Amino acid sequence: MRMTAPLYVRPVESEADWQAAQHIRTVVFIEEQACPPKEEWDGYDDSSRHVLGWLDDTPVATARWRTVSHGERLVAKLERFAVLAPYRGQGHGRQLVLRVMEDARRAGFDEQMLHAQAHLEAFYASLGFAATERRFVEAGIPHVEMVQRLGAN
Repeated sequence: MRMTAPLYVRPVESEADWQAAQHIRTVVFIEEQACPPKEEWDGYDDSSRHVLGWLDDTPVATARWRTVSHGERLVAKLERFAVLAPYRGQGHGRQLVLRVMEDARRAGFDEQMLHAQAHLEAFYASLGFAATERRFVEAGIPHVEMVQRLGAN
């Protein structure tokens, strides 16, 4: 993995930011992964915190997180991690996930979860997430539920 400039991650704060996030998600999930638009635009965007990852003045990555019930607890569910293809393999995805985890922790969440695409299970495990027994197919792609408790990694 070659590392270029660090990814600057900040919250989506304007309509232009939101349009950039939508563009990245459209390219990665709808165009590249053939996710049906109805599944990508799932109705949770209004209740989620969105971030954009920037290289210089170019938005190249996005993600969101939101509060969900998991068992008997409220946890941060980290979602929609997307890095544009020309910027993959440079450590930007790892930086993006770490910044989103940090953001959710600052908001008071000591437990975080995600639904990882199964081929990325080892990547998320390297960031401290542990797979649960829940495996499923979403948008035609195998997924695994993963959780992390603050201090568990």
